[in-house]
Amino acid sequence: MLSERRLEVLRAIVQDYVGTEEPVGSKALTERHNLGVSPATVRNDMAVLEDEGYIAQPHTSAGRIPTDKGYRLFVDKMAGVKPLSSAERRAIQNFLEGAVDLDDVVARTVRLLAQLTRQVAVVQYPSLTRSAVRHVELLALAPARLMLVLITDTGRVEQRLVDCAAPVTENVLADLRARLNSRVVGRRFADVPPLVADLPESFEADDRPAVSGVLSTLLETLVERPEERIMLGGAANLTRFNHDFPLTIRPVLEALEEQMVLLKLLGEATDSAMTVRIGHENFHEGLNSTSVVAVGYGSGDEAVAKLGVVGPTRMDYPGTMGAVRAVARYVGQILAES
Repeated sequence: MLSERRLEVLRAIVQDYVGTEEPVGSKALTERHNLGVSPATVRNDMAVLEDEGYIAQPHTSAGRIPTDKGYRLFVDKMAGVKPLSSAERRAIQNFLEGAVDLDDVVARTVRLLAQLTRQVAVVQYPSLTRSAVRHVELLALAPARLMLVLITDTGRVEQRLVDCAAPVTENVLADLRARLNSRVVGRRFADVPPLVADLPESFEADDRPAVSGVLSTLLETLVERPEERIMLGGAANLTRFNHDFPLTIRPVLEALEEQMVLLKLLGEATDSAMTVRIGHENFHEGLNSTSVVAVGYGSGDEAVAKLGVVGPTRMDYPGTMGAVRAVARYVGQILAES
């Protein structure tokens, strides 16, 4: 366990390295920070930090830089995230409130996160499996062909075609629409199947095949996983950090092109707590030189999806975490009001 003084030295090294992009020496630390000890003591503390793997010397005669272990301790011991200014909060709210639909919300969120953090932003579409039904609409496209429209409480709209064995009258369609909505509106997707299981029996025998077809399509929609959709933006920001990646940023860009990699990265975030994965803590080798900051967002207490950013380990962690948390909170409010 490091002493509080050595933690202060580590914090100072991280802050200076993130800010200057240059290895940090003991002389610079004593000049820039009020550590309350002599330069000799700072040099001794740095030697201990290096022996314990929290900092490293990139080359002979250079100062020190944080390691993954050092960044991890810095993040774990942070007093708090950097709060956004009132102007930044208003700008976020105004920008997101201008969205016209869910796709626009996600697109705006990606752009906003990339601009605020100057990192790569990743946003997952709201999960259907965690959503509730807002409305089910049935539209007649032809005498024996219907369109089922499922609208969720997170603003997602799913459309499916239903081909019936025989024509469906307007009266039957209206009756089915009303009965469906009375049973499923406000219900979580997982709760719907038993609520509609006996619905065909309440219709005339000639109409039951069509009702069963509609129900079958509805249940198929509920169990599908179209929520495994990711939007990514700001990849060009990585070019600002060429020297932060060993040899080349190509492995990072290749990893970011794989949707399942991104889904797994975001999947490690819990519903409400901020998740930070640093360097080699990331499961994908191509991302071993990056850090991932992610959190869940949603229209209520439970997250319906995740969002976050990917950038070099030399990251402004307090500022990045503050921006990610603030954007997630505002996106959740937008979904709740939609």
